Amino acid sequence: MSPTAAQARRPLHLPPVAASPFPYNPGSLLSAQDLTLDALSHLLARATALENEDPLTRARLLAKRRIALLFYESSTRTRTSFELAAKGLGADTTLVSSLSSSIEKGESLKDTGLTLRALGAEAIILRSNSSGAPWLLEAETRLPVLNAGDGMHEHPTQALLDLRTILTHLRPGVEKITADTLAGVTVCITGDILHSRVARSNMLLLPRLGARVLLCGPKELLPELAAAAGPGIAIERDFDAALRQSQAVMMLRIQAERLAGLQLDLELYKANYQLTGPRLAAHAPEAIVLHPGPIIRGLEITAGVADGPQSVILEQVRNGVAIRMAVVERAQTVSQQGGRA
Repeated sequence: MSPTAAQARRPLHLPPVAASPFPYNPGSLLSAQDLTLDALSHLLARATALENEDPLTRARLLAKRRIALLFYESSTRTRTSFELAAKGLGADTTLVSSLSSSIEKGESLKDTGLTLRALGAEAIILRSNSSGAPWLLEAETRLPVLNAGDGMHEHPTQALLDLRTILTHLRPGVEKITADTLAGVTVCITGDILHSRVARSNMLLLPRLGARVLLCGPKELLPELAAAAGPGIAIERDFDAALRQSQAVMMLRIQAERLAGLQLDLELYKANYQLTGPRLAAHAPEAIVLHPGPIIRGLEITAGVADGPQSVILEQVRNGVAIRMAVVERAQTVSQQGGRA
């Protein structure tokens, strides 16, 4: 059905869905930029409500709805939390991986997506090693597509769970998100920023709420151009100086699978950028410590810090289920209503 015909059949009291720009489907979440501040407030509120709801009541919300998890890359936290989130709402899920499907035989993303739609999938959660893949999948299927990480581009639900974690500790009790919610807060992101979709989504999201994002790392993993990514973003090469300015510190692993021959002196990297107990105590004794995982203990962060009192890493993991329940619920309910949220 063409966008025009679909709009003609939609009830008049609902806003039309624009055919362009993306997203086509109002239930999709492709980028951290897709949500207005009002929609962001609603999503965070729903995450809390769903987390606290009686599981049997919650399981009726999307009872027997069909959701496909299409994962071209390995994943523990994202895949498991999305699956638990969907099942917690009562949905039926199926996992399609590149090693156990026709993808291994060379089937294209388009054909895989169309096949899943023909089989009855009502939404697709996609992780891909190709930047832009969720946009292509949504354009071809017009289903709600949730971006679970695309190449080196974005990871919007990770940024949302990071935000929920930061708000819990630095802005407790905040209910409505505004452009000043994180005013006065500096978040230091340190490590392999060049290859990090987590960093990009946080860079798109946090400054919209008034936060200052301070990027830290060697030039090989953090080009100077990153400072021009948008307002509220700056580079500080001196990790100790960055820590002294920060209320939240997000450590990133070196993504060896994406370095493409780039050689790094790991001992020098650890000397300059590893988050250790003494370094944290000396320069950011009150800051919270985040990490999207997987953690490479002894490289970007020591075990003592990862397991220490300032670490909120496992809180991030727990927040992932609540956030993804809200995102999956939104994918189905907003898509049915035909309006944007």
